[in-house]
Amino acid sequence: MRILIDYRPALRQRSGVGEYIHRLAEALVAITGGRDEVALFASSWKDRLSPDAIPGAGTVDARIPAKVLTNLWHRAGWPPVEWVAGNWDIVHSSRPTLVPARRAATVLTIHDLDFLDHPERAQAEFRGDYGMLVQRHAQQADHIIVISGYTAGEVQSRLGVAQSRLTVCRPGAPRWTARERPPMEPYVLFVGTLEPRKNLGLLLDAYTRLLTRGVPVPRLLIVGRAVEESRPWLDALQRPPLVGLATHAGYIADEAREGLYKGAAMLVLPSFNEGFGLPVLEAMTAGVPVIAANRGAIPEVLGDAGLLIEPDDVEGMASAMQQILTRPGLAEALASRGPRRARQFDWISSAHALRDAYGQAIRRRTSAGRTP
Repeated sequence: MRILIDYRPALRQRSGVGEYIHRLAEALVAITGGRDEVALFASSWKDRLSPDAIPGAGTVDARIPAKVLTNLWHRAGWPPVEWVAGNWDIVHSSRPTLVPARRAATVLTIHDLDFLDHPERAQAEFRGDYGMLVQRHAQQADHIIVISGYTAGEVQSRLGVAQSRLTVCRPGAPRWTARERPPMEPYVLFVGTLEPRKNLGLLLDAYTRLLTRGVPVPRLLIVGRAVEESRPWLDALQRPPLVGLATHAGYIADEAREGLYKGAAMLVLPSFNEGFGLPVLEAMTAGVPVIAANRGAIPEVLGDAGLLIEPDDVEGMASAMQQILTRPGLAEALASRGPRRARQFDWISSAHALRDAYGQAIRRRTSAGRTP
């Protein structure tokens, strides 16, 4: 099987979608053992794809501006990937929109569908007619990869995709060991792109409420790439009572993330909707207590290894944070449950499911008379 994977979201900063497609492709290379040809595709005018991005995988590095190619593929369904990257049996898009192909079976990835109901919470590229594009491309794809049971249900009900055309490939836990003891100088940690869907304002309001009550709360560390919509939150960090106590550290590279989590008193993820919630899994793996919103796939991922709150409940968030800070027994219990829960998620299992999905895509393509 000759497989081309859209690696563009991982070309620069591997957050969210980029981290997912990198780890899934890495695991796929590991299980195929050279029986399949796996290559990564990237497109950029200035950023180059390293030949060693994933050992054992080939690369196709097109010197085409990413926005230009994306717009052509989205709006015109042209040029076919064969013109840009050669012939393949499978072309796997890491996004919920297709990479157009003449002969190859097409697979796309859907992380969540929050932008359908709440475009105002999405980044600019997911607004406008993006929802209609996703609906059309989901019907055209030979197979669809989703990252959780929650997202699978959403795709079936919202996009009318049959269960037989869906495969769940959940993110896997990182190869970390759980910390042995709580840190000496901990902080409250938030990890994620600072987009409206992440609901960072709830955390800032709850943290402020604890400060005004005189609760001895540690500093707040906010990690993730800022976007245009982040400005009100970033401005709040420069004013009392948050100035000097809450810090935005920006994007943190992969090799520094384990230490980042292990220094935290807790991870807080108050998102309105998550297709999975990778920071929750990373925190559980490190043995860090989690507070997260009772929305989307988060309950499916977290289980009993954390506290769930409603994403509009400031007092509930403040109370949950105070409990972890003032009840060592609760914090210890959550920390011990996390690694056990995290072991249920592994990339190798997802890679096997992915390869089976590729086979289904090829069979569907063949039955339609479009043999790869």
